[in-house]
Amino acid sequence: MRTLLRPTGFVDSPFSHDGKVARLAGGLNWFAQAELIHGDGRRELVAVEGIEARFDEAMASDWTRLTSARAPLTMGARTIRLDQPQVMGIINVTPDSFSDGGAFADARAAAEAGAAMAQAGAAIIDVGGESTRPGAAAVWEGDEIERVLPVVQQLAAGGAAVSIDTRKSGVMSAAIAAGAGLVNDVSALSWDPHSAAAVSAAGVPVVLMHHQGDPATMQDAPHYGDVLVEVFGWLEERIAAAEAAGIPRARILVDPGIGFGKTVAHNLELFNGLALFHGLGCGLVVGASRKRMIGALSGEAPADQRLAGSLALALKALDQGAQIVRVHDVPETVQAIKVWRGLRDQALTPRLV
Repeated sequence: MRTLLRPTGFVDSPFSHDGKVARLAGGLNWFAQAELIHGDGRRELVAVEGIEARFDEAMASDWTRLTSARAPLTMGARTIRLDQPQVMGIINVTPDSFSDGGAFADARAAAEAGAAMAQAGAAIIDVGGESTRPGAAAVWEGDEIERVLPVVQQLAAGGAAVSIDTRKSGVMSAAIAAGAGLVNDVSALSWDPHSAAAVSAAGVPVVLMHHQGDPATMQDAPHYGDVLVEVFGWLEERIAAAEAAGIPRARILVDPGIGFGKTVAHNLELFNGLALFHGLGCGLVVGASRKRMIGALSGEAPADQRLAGSLALALKALDQGAQIVRVHDVPETVQAIKVWRGLRDQALTPRLV
């Protein structure tokens, strides 16, 4: 495998550091170093200053993607900017989701909860009708459509930017027709052979999420040689497949799939290396809200008592340049991001002498 570039050595601002720092994905983060992850497993830390002299053609392409701004998402009449962090609120219209199963099983309650999330500052409301928690069984397409369609319709009619969280092309097409403007697929368009064509024909953005195995078995014995490199390579292949189906890279986002076929150690390694994934040239989505790793690191706290851990991981993702964090607790996350953004804005405000 080629040499990969992982941004590190983050600094508060670029001022007085001309030529010594680079901007990460056109966002609010700047870095002074990069770790070169060589194909033979060696890792080498180098300064940004003069780094381009080390590049071969593939590294130069990755560097351009690392440092280029991400195009905004067009979701119907809504435009979602990716030059600043955004929140995606989770609405599970299911009886068996790991965190909030049954809470929004009624369409009206789900739509009202989604509207409240949008009012609290969520840029996107992600509606799902099939649990993909570890051990979950697949849901029949007709049942899934019946669950999500009225929620998508109500939220879209109210002006919310809605995404549909599904692996099934029929659900994707029905939800898009009802007003959804983005597809969030935990299988990265690999579960349903018709899904890539459905997304391409609709012209909507798509989130490609990494997974190892299917929900029923993915946590049995996940294994990687180098989880960071392998997830990067897998997502790169799925991006190529999506592009081959007619989906331009500007409409593709990637998600490393925290908790989907990973141990706690794998998840932590992915978080520490998240900035690597900007080399794919796509917006980065991170969903770790209330997940099992938080409980594992905090005395087995139950899912409804993992807010503090969820916020810690969301802010870690922002520090690594993630453009979208997918969360259950929208008001608290929005507040945390506003404080984070205040710190960044102050650091990026030139001092007057």
